[in-house]
Amino acid sequence: MNILVVGGAGYIGSHMVKFLMRQGCNITVLDNLSTGHADAVPAAVFHHGDLANTACLDALFARHSFDAVMHFASFSLVGESITDPAKYYRNNLINTQNLLDTMLKYDVRQCIFSSTAAIFGEPEYLPIDEAHPKNPVNPYGRSKYMVEQILDDYDKAYGLKSICLRYFNAAGADPDGSLSERHDPETHLIPLLLQVASKQRDAITVFGTDYNTVDGTCIRDYIHVNDLCEAHWLALRFLQKHKESQQFNLGNSSGFSVQQVIDACTSVTGEHISVVYGDRRAGDPVCLVSDSTKAKQLLGWQPKHSNLQSIIKDVMRAMTLRS
Repeated sequence: MNILVVGGAGYIGSHMVKFLMRQGCNITVLDNLSTGHADAVPAAVFHHGDLANTACLDALFARHSFDAVMHFASFSLVGESITDPAKYYRNNLINTQNLLDTMLKYDVRQCIFSSTAAIFGEPEYLPIDEAHPKNPVNPYGRSKYMVEQILDDYDKAYGLKSICLRYFNAAGADPDGSLSERHDPETHLIPLLLQVASKQRDAITVFGTDYNTVDGTCIRDYIHVNDLCEAHWLALRFLQKHKESQQFNLGNSSGFSVQQVIDACTSVTGEHISVVYGDRRAGDPVCLVSDSTKAKQLLGWQPKHSNLQSIIKDVMRAMTLRS
């Protein structure tokens, strides 16, 4: 298969490229490197470009006969989306439509879209299944949900089939340590904690200690990046076989509080982790835990790396090898 991976030089995208190449796929990566890293993917498959540049998209699609597109090229910081919503609607929404229109122009009608649990907003019940009401509470979540609605319309009107994969909290790294989280600035909890443990950072701030949870801190469902990659692969195979658009929630179906993750990192590293406790952060739901039954039943997907301490060890190994 010839697959275009947009945003393929980023954290999840680069792991996906590695996974797809192991399956023998022919990969083309398009990334503007706003958050990605060119050295995270083989130079032979990398193309520097932006979804805002329709001429770039035309040239790429004219040169390759893509069977499918995997879309990871979205901005994903909740706080930034609140302070600069224009950036999120421009990239996550308008640029995605550029991509979809180019796909139609070149008769590429299979898309795997990286969506998010943020489309649900504050949970009305837990765990969250696909039927849960969609009421995103920040521009990031709204931009992703709008894309899901566009994809539904493009399916009905133009026959462009898609699968939307709603991640909960992506975490971990490939166990061989060759890829890691390299966000600048880093925003993910586990690498931030490991930076404190390794004295690269003085302390970490916990936003909110008065939530209605076991210890007052937010609860999230952490899913290993390699399990996400396998879900994408199974989703693509499902799409090719059934030619049917779908949406799936992806998580481990169990949640850990921020404090529990801090305690786990302390246990794994054996180091003291300094914590500063701050106010709640706007747009943060109290608890997000996935019901991934549908993905398990229809895709045959089963997370293999669900142990929190193992996830932390994979991140620590990758950070150590890169330092």
